[in-house]
Amino acid sequence: EVQLVESGGGLVQPGGSLTLSCAASGFTFSNYTMSWVRQAPGEGFEWISTINSGSSSTSYAGSVKGRFTISRDNGKNTLYLQLNSLKTEDTAMYYCAKTDFGRRYEYWYRGQGTQVTVSS
Repeated sequence: EVQLVESGGGLVQPGGSLTLSCAASGFTFSNYTMSWVRQAPGEGFEWISTINSGSSSTSYAGSVKGRFTISRDNGKNTLYLQLNSLKTEDTAMYYCAKTDFGRRYEYWYRGQGTQVTVSS
């Protein structure tokens, strides 16, 4: 059974940092491109970042480029997202997802999410 379990969210002040983790199991993690998506309250899903299986290629949404960093440890079957210079508009539920380029990101298999709240 495929499982993606996110952790590391919390309440942080504007300008602060967080590191999100996603523990993967039930599939060969090292073979898959992985991504992070988020959903703000009352909003649709937003694609954040993608990393290929070997970490040689990453991409970011314009809204987070230069502030967020995606990485992975295939030996630990874990995906990470480093969030720096957080803004109130980054408040959302963050999900890691198995990337499926044949489908829209809203439909990618994802975990249960971890909440990030940016507030003073």
